[in-house]
Amino acid sequence: MRRDGNVHDRNSRWAAASGVVAAGTGLVLGELLAGLVSPSVSPMTAVGGAVIDAVPPGVKDAAIALFGTADKIALLTGMVLVIAALAALAGIIEQRRRFAGVAIIAVFGLVGVAAVLTRPQMTPNAVAVPLVAAVVGGILLRLLTRRLGEWQGRAPEGVEGARRRTFMRALAGGAAVTAVGGVLAAGWRGAAAGINEARQRLQLPDAGSPAPAIPAGAEVSLDGMEPLVTPNRDFYRIDTALSVPAIDPDKWMLRVTGMVDHEIELGFAELLAKPLIERHVTIACVSNEVGGDLIGNARWLGWPVRELLAMAGPQTGADMVLSRSSDGWTAGTPLEVLMDSRDAILAVGMNGEPLPLEHGFPVRMIVPGLYGYVSATKWLTELKVTRFADDVGYWTPRGWSARGPIKTSSRIDVPRTGRQVAAGKVMFGGVAWAQHNGIGKVELRVNRGPWQMAALAPGISLDTWYQWTLGIDLAPGQYEVQVRATNLKGEPQKEESRPVAPDGATGFHTIRVDVRP
Repeated sequence: MRRDGNVHDRNSRWAAASGVVAAGTGLVLGELLAGLVSPSVSPMTAVGGAVIDAVPPGVKDAAIALFGTADKIALLTGMVLVIAALAALAGIIEQRRRFAGVAIIAVFGLVGVAAVLTRPQMTPNAVAVPLVAAVVGGILLRLLTRRLGEWQGRAPEGVEGARRRTFMRALAGGAAVTAVGGVLAAGWRGAAAGINEARQRLQLPDAGSPAPAIPAGAEVSLDGMEPLVTPNRDFYRIDTALSVPAIDPDKWMLRVTGMVDHEIELGFAELLAKPLIERHVTIACVSNEVGGDLIGNARWLGWPVRELLAMAGPQTGADMVLSRSSDGWTAGTPLEVLMDSRDAILAVGMNGEPLPLEHGFPVRMIVPGLYGYVSATKWLTELKVTRFADDVGYWTPRGWSARGPIKTSSRIDVPRTGRQVAAGKVMFGGVAWAQHNGIGKVELRVNRGPWQMAALAPGISLDTWYQWTLGIDLAPGQYEVQVRATNLKGEPQKEESRPVAPDGATGFHTIRVDVRP
């Protein structure tokens, strides 16, 4: 009986492996096929996008808090693990009852179709891809389980060995296809569309209004400090796009619609021919926890949004602009913010080069003073002039505030919390921000004692963060250190600790320092 049990367990393991290989082969072939016929959406990105749309805001916040900018990798990894588990189950079931496991693979295909139908980038070709993937996976599962059944059947020793080898070759072949296809699919989309090459060839025009020079002393020289201008490679990325949209700049078009006197269509070449301006602007994600790093400062090149809207002529009663991404994501921005004197722009450049693909190439919005969820639309395709009473952005019905002005905040970067430092004068440093209002002062306190004024470096502008430093004499021991900032209007940041939802976190960034003799 023990021998029969061992054989049964062994056969179940091989059946499970057959299910994983069959589903994996169908999946990667589907992703490759999508790269050919539906570059904007694939079964995996469609299902992942549907999951992102469906999860409660609290789950999204928890994912960002746990994984940070790796949240999409975590989601895709979780999806793959779930698919693998269900595929293994399909293999075991198929071994015991013919076509029962194939039915599970078919459900995979139907789920993929349903998800594709929810995507704004949906095309007839995209709908067909998950069906083709399911057919391939089902056929391969039936083939592998049949070979496994032949190996398990009674046969002379020589025949049994031949059947085992036949099954192993089929399984290994499917696994190889899955592995190679997975590698190819991972980098297929950008390469297929040639967008990376187009971006690298693009020569941005000079700004008609260059960025003001960075003031002397604006960047503090202190080991461990974040750079005043965040390099593109280090700039945070938070969005709902599982697959970075690949948009040909020659085919890109921005439409201005809604409550306007004149609807407008603007091409990329037309945009580059406009009198562009260049400005340093700090942008932040509303999901940034107190002391978090979902914030960055860059030098952006673009055309003022107010000039485009003035050409369109917003009508009386309009109070919001609903910006739309190529993947369907939307943000609702107050109209007056886009029409006032602040440097809200249609950005085409970032730190002296065309926008990176993951940061919105070819065009995105940058609006000083507002969190990204109501302003910083990437892969921009439409500006709809409308009313808050009539339209909502992506995150508003999910529990977030309709308007998201950035709160006055500050952060300690040096020393890092929990680090040991030598007794004596301990240098503290960090950043503070109140975009479009500017920072007036930064203060620190030790163990809830009196506030001490930090040295505030000159800001690049009211729209960027400021760096600060302060040396404090500390004897050996453990200390709690807090920071607070006050903007140029005299408004201090809020001490009350509140979570990021619904309109941004508040509280004093607090670190603990162990001072050794």
